[in-house]
Amino acid sequence: VQLQASGGGSVQAGGSLTLSCETDASINKFDTMYWYRQAPEKSRELVASITKSNSTFYAEDVKGRVTISRDVAKNSVDLQMNSLKPEDTAVYYCKARIDHDWGIVDDYWGKGTQVTVSS
Repeated sequence: VQLQASGGGSVQAGGSLTLSCETDASINKFDTMYWYRQAPEKSRELVASITKSNSTFYAEDVKGRVTISRDVAKNSVDLQMNSLKPEDTAVYYCKARIDHDWGIVDDYWGKGTQVTVSS
């Protein structure tokens, strides 16, 4: 399984970006898909997630500004980010998870895409 993240770039504060994570497998193969980010000298943190049934989760500091969605036709998960702030600057990573019995999971990570927000 390979995941390819794209859509990063440089924007000014208040701007918008849409990140896309495309997979080489059917997106319905995965139980949950995630977007994480890692700012310089900080730990990787969860930004948002979406399940196969389209249940979503958002971190508190992005809630209301970010929307995660699945595109079955494209086999991708998109992250629409609005009202961007300098503190959103980070490398953004996508992850796909397959759940198995007894709590066993398979996680697949994509390479990151850089988002830079200037004030």
